[in-house]
Amino acid sequence: MANDKEKVLHIVMLPWLAFGHMIPNLELAKLIAGKGHRVSFVSTPRNIERLPKVSQNLATLIDFVKLPLPKVPNLPENAEATTDVPYDVVQYLKKAYDTLEEPFTHFLESSKADWLFYDFSPFWAASVASKLGIRKAFYSICTPPFLGFLGPPSVLMGHDSSYRQKPEDYIVAPPWVPFPTTVAFRYYEIMRIVDSLSSQNNSGVADTYRFGASIQNCDIVFIRGCTEFESEWFHLLESIYQKPVLPVGQLPSTAPVGSEDNDTWRWMKGWLDKQARGSVVYVAFGSEAKPTQDEVTEIALGLEKSKLPFLWLLRVQRGPYDPDVLRLPEGFEERIKGRGVVCSSWAPQLKILEHVAVGGFLTHSGWTSVVEAVQNEKPLVLLTFLADQGINARVLEEKKMGYSVPRDERDGSFSSDSVADSLKLVVVEEEGKIYRERIKEMKDLFVNGERQDRYIDNLIHNLKSLSKC
Repeated sequence: MANDKEKVLHIVMLPWLAFGHMIPNLELAKLIAGKGHRVSFVSTPRNIERLPKVSQNLATLIDFVKLPLPKVPNLPENAEATTDVPYDVVQYLKKAYDTLEEPFTHFLESSKADWLFYDFSPFWAASVASKLGIRKAFYSICTPPFLGFLGPPSVLMGHDSSYRQKPEDYIVAPPWVPFPTTVAFRYYEIMRIVDSLSSQNNSGVADTYRFGASIQNCDIVFIRGCTEFESEWFHLLESIYQKPVLPVGQLPSTAPVGSEDNDTWRWMKGWLDKQARGSVVYVAFGSEAKPTQDEVTEIALGLEKSKLPFLWLLRVQRGPYDPDVLRLPEGFEERIKGRGVVCSSWAPQLKILEHVAVGGFLTHSGWTSVVEAVQNEKPLVLLTFLADQGINARVLEEKKMGYSVPRDERDGSFSSDSVADSLKLVVVEEEGKIYRERIKEMKDLFVNGERQDRYIDNLIHNLKSLSKC
């Protein structure tokens, strides 16, 4: 805890409206509060209600600030997070989020904050903080390789137009990366998110510009990650950003308060308890990634062909306004009865991954899911869909921590046979032993409590030092 004679910092956190962003922000908030400092966590009312509850001893130091999301055309009622809307509506959510600038300014004026930690989407937040004399940090939950691949602010903001004129420019390592790497998007990965790279999208601001302005206008950059895992990427970022870039650790997930007392978990645990140790494939693609109907069909048939027991968390639609409801192949559930379970409601992923019956994880490569897999020593089969997932997958492939389902390079299609073969390789076959062993080797790097503690101490030390400047 902070010494009485030391200054207690007040940090305001402003994450993007995606649970893959809010949860790592909350994990960092808990670690900072655990050192005796105050955190104001700013989001919309519905999102705050859906966040995991914090423990009693931290509740007095973390203040949840609710800012109602203004209405904008084309954004459905009560849609406050990316998980509430189909992918093509997310840019309207960003448009609504941008209109929070004024109410957020009013809050910040009376907050007596020392620091603002902001995400990539509210690129306007840094100038608000500057006018009020508040120090600002860009806190990225995206990994150092992803940020390194994106490049310097001049490229991201379009000031240097000699790079990245077309989607194909994103499928090779960029010239500012001085070391050999396979880190780049596949063609089908970049084409799924190409709309977000243009200012012609429905929010009116390109995601690349948001990243560039967020980096350019901060005093310091904090990134989820650790230098022992990706040191060359941290060095690259300091070089291209020309400002301090510090890791905050991998932020391993902590079980939400009350997660044991859950009906869904009780029946899942009952089913898992009956399965052989290390035999079950867990399948989940996070809160944002939604496969196409064809992809769901191939995944389902692949699970069936693998002959492995499985637990599949399948989100059949992104929010109640998603018109495309996914369906399982005809007769599938009858054929896999007793061997496989498909759940379309929320389930406690961390508890599932902790279970000894789970022997592999078919995942979208979202970094929170990756960290949760590593902390529970579960080998990874990778199937990317959106955002930074392709870049994460390349890093995991390079380090032999995950195996990607083979796909068509242009359209991203894959077969049920490739799903079945990939699962059997990673979970049971001798040839895939390296993936099972490498995950175990990486565990200490990701979830070492002493190292994580040092990162937070170093973060606070830098905040205090810069506050005096």
